[in-house]
Amino acid sequence: MSRSDSWSNEEVALTVADYMKMLTLELAGQRYNKSAHRRGLLQKLNNRSNAAVELKHQNISAVLRDLNCFWIPGYKPRGNYQVALATYVEDWINSHPEFDRVSQAAVAQPAIVPSTIEFSRFVVDAPTPATEVREPLSTYSPNRIASKRDYVAQEARNSALGNAGELLALEYEEYRLRSAGKTTLANRIEHVAESRGDGLGFDILSFETSGEERFIEVKTTAFAKETPFYASRNEVSFSSDFQSQFQLYRLFEFRRSPKLFSLKGAIGDHCQMDPVNFICRLR
Repeated sequence: MSRSDSWSNEEVALTVADYMKMLTLELAGQRYNKSAHRRGLLQKLNNRSNAAVELKHQNISAVLRDLNCFWIPGYKPRGNYQVALATYVEDWINSHPEFDRVSQAAVAQPAIVPSTIEFSRFVVDAPTPATEVREPLSTYSPNRIASKRDYVAQEARNSALGNAGELLALEYEEYRLRSAGKTTLANRIEHVAESRGDGLGFDILSFETSGEERFIEVKTTAFAKETPFYASRNEVSFSSDFQSQFQLYRLFEFRRSPKLFSLKGAIGDHCQMDPVNFICRLR
């Protein structure tokens, strides 16, 4: 078959269906082979390259991100997608109710603090700011029940996951300070969300090696590094008032292989924020 730069409707539908099948397996905790899926998909497409399919997968991830759904780790969202692609993804979701069931089960699954974490490899770089071009939001209105499919918000309400993330961050802080020879400071770390309540604007009181206080807010997801997160108005305000001491710790892929990156200073300096709900998408 000859190659066309413009993807046909059939090609887009096939690619969306194959991606969403993999994602459903991912959310269900079932194994699948990305390479095998790609080989099978390429046989059905119009002489597409691996790179072209990879780009389309990243576009699908971006659509899912903007629908407040999760996506396949490894397919980093690339947001210069067309409205037509978003419509295909949404139509697939609307016609597959099992996706809702699997997604809601995944976000509600309890979590505990993992053992044998190698803290020397625990911290990674934050995502690089995106330079993507998106369709104007006014041109695409999702035809869905937002309260039903805001899986990011549902996961944010998973108190077992949130608490496990905070406890793991506490262990890391103790490791960080003890490794620097600051045992006295390590002994003074406080889980303030537990000891003083959850309304201070941060979860953990820790310290710099100089002895200065470090205010840490922990946000945990079981999913990809770039997954959006919710911040309360109090957390956003506190991060702005104490910019020099505030750090947001973002834990991701918590059940698979937990990693952490930090955002220092005001949350608004790092994220595009919905002014009503403060859902934060990394720039």
